[in-house]
Amino acid sequence: MNGQDDFRKKYSMNRRSFVTMVAAGAASTLIQGSAAAAEPAPKARNVVLVHGLFADGSSWSEVIPRLQAEGLNVTSVQNPLTTLPEAVASAERVLARQDGPTVLVGHSFSGMIVTEAGMHPNVSAVVYVAARAPDAGEDYATLAKTFPTPPASAGIVFDGDEGRLSEAAFLRDFAGDLPEAKAKVLYAVQEPFQKSLLAGKTTHAAWRSKPSFYAVSTEDRTINPDLERFMAKRMGAKTIEVKASHLSLISRPDEITRLILEAAGQRT
Repeated sequence: MNGQDDFRKKYSMNRRSFVTMVAAGAASTLIQGSAAAAEPAPKARNVVLVHGLFADGSSWSEVIPRLQAEGLNVTSVQNPLTTLPEAVASAERVLARQDGPTVLVGHSFSGMIVTEAGMHPNVSAVVYVAARAPDAGEDYATLAKTFPTPPASAGIVFDGDEGRLSEAAFLRDFAGDLPEAKAKVLYAVQEPFQKSLLAGKTTHAAWRSKPSFYAVSTEDRTINPDLERFMAKRMGAKTIEVKASHLSLISRPDEITRLILEAAGQRT
């Protein structure tokens, strides 16, 4: 059996095997990930938010005022969406400006950034919102293929090396639980990404050493919800499930804010 077959054997699972795995809780990767996540989150007054594909920093506009109302210092990173190292560097520059313990939060693709940049010494906890959560050196695309492909994938269109989501896919599969008028505004400001961004792999996994939190979007059509559950369980994250599209940070900001506050040691 070659290495690729070994990888497929390790990660291949259908819905039945996924449920069995969760019930048993015996997979070694889950055990390894749970120790750090089980620790209580240190109290933090800073929150750094990172957006994913098909969006910009304003995608956190519903969460930001809620966190600010709780007295937290909040910064939303403008992710360049060029290469993973450049995206990580943009987050690290913001993290370096924080004056103490900081919660690092990522939505969607930016879970890759959180996983890498979360190693920064200022980061006290990491939060994933319907986000990718790879292990160090893991090929996320290969992992994702062990689950049914979400509908939004078919809606990605490229102009050369620049990618974006079509309007139909954006409204139906990315922002499906938002009012159409609001979803169209978000579509109009989506930031294109470079194809090279998708080739990046993380070299560290912050969730193995930092308290970790995960919000699963149960109606997600951009990342398979069972893949989200798998990643959350593997890292031993404090996990909530939100009945929302991929954009739970906009359609269900109260739940997302509460999870971030818990990661900041502000709520139990």
